[in-house]
Amino acid sequence: MAHKSSGQTHHVVHNPDGGWDVKRGGSERASGHFETKREAIDYGRGVSRNQSTELKIHNQDGKIAQSDSHGRDPYPPRG
Repeated sequence: MAHKSSGQTHHVVHNPDGGWDVKRGGSERASGHFETKREAIDYGRGVSRNQSTELKIHNQDGKIAQSDSHGRDPYPPRG
């Protein structure tokens, strides 16, 4: 049984105009825009933790580089 990840995730994505955006899954509008990827990740982690969503961190080419789970996973990965 597959569940829709829309709304259950936040994404750190490169903005084509420069900088990095944090977006909620399924949303076009960025909830935050930052000059550096590090700032976007820090912000994204906070939002993701508050809302118990998964944070997907994308590379500049759009591929997912890293995934942080803040959802209801009973066995969160150690790291």
